[in-house]
Amino acid sequence: MTTGYVVFAHGSRLEAANNAVRRVAEELADAGGYDAVEAAFLDLDHPTLAEAVELLVSRGARRVAVIPYFLTPGRHLTQDMSALVEEIRARNEGVELVVTNSLDAHPALLKAVLDLARQAFPAAEPSEGKTL
Repeated sequence: MTTGYVVFAHGSRLEAANNAVRRVAEELADAGGYDAVEAAFLDLDHPTLAEAVELLVSRGARRVAVIPYFLTPGRHLTQDMSALVEEIRARNEGVELVVTNSLDAHPALLKAVLDLARQAFPAAEPSEGKTL
């Protein structure tokens, strides 16, 4: 059974921002060894989430994981995406469609923020804290 993955972002008027999401999708495909990965956008660019899922289904995917490329679960994730996913499910019976957590739920995000903080002032001595 083919599994597809969609890296789903808001979309931007800045093409460089949208291309950055496309690069993440390409890197996911390479790093994970996945053949079926697409970037998709809620607004301002294509493919839309529905278009990306349809593309994956047309390539044989019967399971699709939507990975929200959003930092926090705001209105777009809790309302807009939920409605889109239900519409997509209704049009694609027989396709298992799951949505992962947003980025804020992943422990690696804290490690990335900590790394950026340490890069800002590399010689600063940290106060006592947990080791990540």
